[in-house]
Amino acid sequence: MDRAHALGLGVILDAVYNHLGPDGNYLGEFSADYFTDRHQTDWGQALNFDGEHAQPVRDFFVANAGYWIEEFHLDGLRLDATQSIHDRSPEHILAVISRRVRAAARGRETIVVAETEPQDVRLVRPLASGGYGIDALWNDDFHHSAMVALTGHHEAYYSDHRGTPQELIAAAKRGFLYQGQWYRWQSKRRGTPTAGIPPAQFVTFIQNHDQVANSARGERCHRLTSPGRHRAVTTLLLLSPGTPMLFQGQEFSASSPFAYFADHEPALAAQVRQGRLEFLRQFSSLATPEVVSAIPDPSDPATFQRCKLDPSERGRHAAACALHRDLLTLRRTDPVFHAQRPEGVDGAVLGPGAFVLRFFAPARDDRLLLVNLASDLVLDVVPEPLLAPPLGRSWRTVWSSEDPRYGGGGASPIEEAAWRIPGEAALVLAPGPAPHGAGSTRHGP
Repeated sequence: MDRAHALGLGVILDAVYNHLGPDGNYLGEFSADYFTDRHQTDWGQALNFDGEHAQPVRDFFVANAGYWIEEFHLDGLRLDATQSIHDRSPEHILAVISRRVRAAARGRETIVVAETEPQDVRLVRPLASGGYGIDALWNDDFHHSAMVALTGHHEAYYSDHRGTPQELIAAAKRGFLYQGQWYRWQSKRRGTPTAGIPPAQFVTFIQNHDQVANSARGERCHRLTSPGRHRAVTTLLLLSPGTPMLFQGQEFSASSPFAYFADHEPALAAQVRQGRLEFLRQFSSLATPEVVSAIPDPSDPATFQRCKLDPSERGRHAAACALHRDLLTLRRTDPVFHAQRPEGVDGAVLGPGAFVLRFFAPARDDRLLLVNLASDLVLDVVPEPLLAPPLGRSWRTVWSSEDPRYGGGGASPIEEAAWRIPGEAALVLAPGPAPHGAGSTRHGP
């Protein structure tokens, strides 16, 4: 921790307070009151945060949250699957944990991030307003829509997403796509309204440990799509108003997979393998005998070994490194992208796979992010107000995902008379001086 801090790195811990594993769980040996049958989880007995004799259980977990911050100087926690932390107490255990983390930090800046599959924004509402005081939420909707856009597949829990330009615009503007609408996959409503939630509180990603492993072979998304489309969606991820998250090795397009692996005694290992196969059956494309036979055994040491990163790939995959480095630098140094301004972005669909995001800024210094996930698009008429340059100025291209340094094939500058947006690419435009002779008018009848 000290070394990480000396390098300017913060470290947060993935804290699992919703269940304990099936092996090595000894809390029940001390007291049966640690667990309850009143609530259910996907992984076994629920923890008793709100029943009889629950207070010592609550104290135990709250103390643990503070312990990591106080004793190890961690910079925060990521709370796993908070929808399975069941608590009907007057004050939810998550609010108590959030407050304990702040107290344990003794003035140091901390961050608490929550995974919430139902997309409940109450978690990030302030404590004084009845919320839980958490800093940010994972945005699964962004991931699902982006993955459908990348791969063209929308089965299982992707089935209520289409990866359209309109979805990606809505995710940039509103955070969650589902804010109380009917969700067919779960046959119920999903999500809560995000009005008033700053964009920085939505953690966006196209890879994480769960999602990469939730496939037949644990392949990363750059292996599941074209290079150009991957560069374009990476641009959207790293410049959008949300807070982007990269998975280990994503920044250099690691060739190693990230399969599901586990280390259990033989009888339990067999059950885990069977459970994994049953989980993946929700994907009809993975349910064929040929695919099932190719799914790695979670308990095979070779499955784990194949998942190890090869740091030397940073050199061999220099184009991917340059793409991520330059986009992160642009996000950090460009005041418009850096601002993450609430209600600071609007968007419009330009074509079957193309859209524009306009980032508004003071002093007429807006930015345009053009994303085209389909084939080349030529706009010889542009009746879209978001494409209008600031008064007295014109747009100039300041960044392109098709730069050869990133493995792209190059892109011609945007022309005022006919916008040519290259296929499977993303462009960043900024205001420049108006071209010579601008302002002449041809009047109609």
